[in-house]
Amino acid sequence: MAALAESGSNPDVDLLYDINGLAKDAPHRFDRVMAFVGEYGLLLAMVLLILVCWWTVRRRGGAEAASSVAALVWAPLAAGIAVLVNVPIRGFVERPRPFADHQGLDVLAPGKTDYSFVSDHATLTMAAAVALFVAHRKFGLAGLGLALLEGFCRVYMGVHYPTDVVGGFALGTAVALLLSPPAMALLTPLMKAIEASPRAGRLIRARGARTAQAVIPGARTEQTTGERDLAA
Repeated sequence: MAALAESGSNPDVDLLYDINGLAKDAPHRFDRVMAFVGEYGLLLAMVLLILVCWWTVRRRGGAEAASSVAALVWAPLAAGIAVLVNVPIRGFVERPRPFADHQGLDVLAPGKTDYSFVSDHATLTMAAAVALFVAHRKFGLAGLGLALLEGFCRVYMGVHYPTDVVGGFALGTAVALLLSPPAMALLTPLMKAIEASPRAGRLIRARGARTAQAVIPGARTEQTTGERDLAA
């Protein structure tokens, strides 16, 4: 990995210079915005997206409310676990930041002294996005868009190689999908228990949201009985 970083004639480094070169041509104010977005803004946007999805799910209610909320709870947990898994990976690979080995980069987030591979930001956002996609397709697609934009920003800022971002995407996806079954097995019963609580249950199902109704084949509902009475 170190040899790859040191070479200036490989696609990874070439793409780094191409994307980071956009920062040199952009206005300084735009670069400041990109630096904030890449460092903090997209992470905050991902959190807000998960919260909006949760608000939508709890208002909808239904029989699957508890399992849907459990899937949403898994999104931030998957992101946190993925970042923890990345800690030993970064220590093992020990890949320096791009600006440590390559001259002429426009670094928008100076002062970083930790290792580059893999990107924490890319790992975190992709893990959350994949878990969100499993929980809700519409919001998940928006989350995947945020994750891809995060990866672009990290290279644009000159703090990561493209392969750092790709590695982060792969790690985040693997954690979110592979650990989802045991996570759901633990979280779903917990969310159902919370749903049964008179007060805490509002975290799962909003007041007035429709509840699950068991329908027995052949049984007459009150509405059907009423209609037959009127017909008689």
